[in-house]
Amino acid sequence: MSQIHAVITGVGGYVPEYILDNLELSTMMDTNDEWITSRVGIKERRILKEPNVGTSFLAAKAIEDLFSKTGTKPEEIDLVVCGTTTPDHIYPSVASMAAEKVGIKNSLAFDLQAACSGFIVALSTATSFIESGKYKKVLVIGADKMSAITDYSDRTTAPLFGDGAGVVLLEPTTENTGVMDTMIYTDGVGMKHLHIKSGGSATPNTKETLEKGMQYTYQEGQNVYKYAVTNMAEVSANIMERNQLTGDDVNWLVPHQANLRIIDAVVNRTGIAPEKVIINIDHFGNTSAASIPLCLWESEKKFKKGDNMIFTAFGAGFTWGSVWVKWAY
Repeated sequence: MSQIHAVITGVGGYVPEYILDNLELSTMMDTNDEWITSRVGIKERRILKEPNVGTSFLAAKAIEDLFSKTGTKPEEIDLVVCGTTTPDHIYPSVASMAAEKVGIKNSLAFDLQAACSGFIVALSTATSFIESGKYKKVLVIGADKMSAITDYSDRTTAPLFGDGAGVVLLEPTTENTGVMDTMIYTDGVGMKHLHIKSGGSATPNTKETLEKGMQYTYQEGQNVYKYAVTNMAEVSANIMERNQLTGDDVNWLVPHQANLRIIDAVVNRTGIAPEKVIINIDHFGNTSAASIPLCLWESEKKFKKGDNMIFTAFGAGFTWGSVWVKWAY
């Protein structure tokens, strides 16, 4: 029997209309365009301004975009997996709420939380469901409303993050395309360097925690940068070496969009030419789990069947990994 591969057959995406640029940020805190651009490469980011809506709104918009482009109907979907750090509520899941919004019924839907690595972890998880033969059409979402957990008085973190959602449709194939290999890891040492101090079961939000801003992202930038540079670069090189791929063999590198200097480190370690790197950090910022699928969404027309692609990400946890994909259309 031929081996079943999980193959991407469509991409959808959504970003909010509101653009928060560096000039506007400089009126909110002690920063400026040159400072932000030189350190992380971000010029602007999209922010969800609509009241009383969260990540499921973004995810549903991305699904609607995918459905309109691929002709997929809600009733065809067997499974919805969403990588997110910013669910609308502690429960129910973003996946279930987005599914309800777009008319998906009677499918399994759940979230997983791997911070900025959420999409590649969701993709790896969904791939196993496809390879089992049980599921035929799976939506894999990366979505985050990072503005909800960003302190806009903190000049070290506020310039980094934006809101958005991307989604891919995953289906089975016996062709030699699709998700070919994954390498994903976690090291809990990262908790102290990147986390949110309150809002969970250990430290529920109180008046005191809110007054101290403990509900927002806390990041020790230099420590996170050090781990991200090393681990994203190494895991990308390792998955290529394990599959006998050189920089010349890889058509596209699709990295998590956290920092241009981190992306440069991956390029230098893997030997992938800079012109093969998909980048949107300059105009979307760090959209966490949404960054890789949003890159696919924006650049979809550049890809051709058989292209070798390396997805790579690093996030809180610490979590990190790479996925080798052969594009299918």
